[in-house]
Amino acid sequence: MNYELHKPIIADVPQIAALISRLSDKGLLLPRSVNDVYERLRDFVVAKCEGCLIGCAALHVGWGGLGEIRSLAVAEEARKIGVGRALIKSCLREATQLGIRQVFVLTYETAFFAKFGFREYPKEKLPQKVWKDCVHCPKFPNCDETAMLLDLASSTNQTDGGT
Repeated sequence: MNYELHKPIIADVPQIAALISRLSDKGLLLPRSVNDVYERLRDFVVAKCEGCLIGCAALHVGWGGLGEIRSLAVAEEARKIGVGRALIKSCLREATQLGIRQVFVLTYETAFFAKFGFREYPKEKLPQKVWKDCVHCPKFPNCDETAMLLDLASSTNQTDGGT
């Protein structure tokens, strides 16, 4: 399956929201409204195959050199071919270009993110501003996701995500 990554356009919003919704309905992602996707469209990168959106991820720029990768979603039919890896690599390149020093993620897929050099990190050490979106999660305040952090300034991180 050949696919391309690019920044989304307004016409991509319904497909982004639908893809995220399919995974959030399964409890795997934080829900995002269509309005939220419109407002944060510039945060996203999307993967498309023959005009169909097959994946998305967002890099949210935080404060003090901290960023967050959010809303990583890959369509069922496009899994296991490197789409997720390509989306994360794109987000990490952008984070580096922006001067972000650390990137965190809240995830159930710790082994996947570990391939990029992310390490488990205590949630309570993350700034409280991180949790502003969590109040919209059905699992709040009993989050069962794992916080992971990547120090982009470290020369020992492996941002390639494996092969």
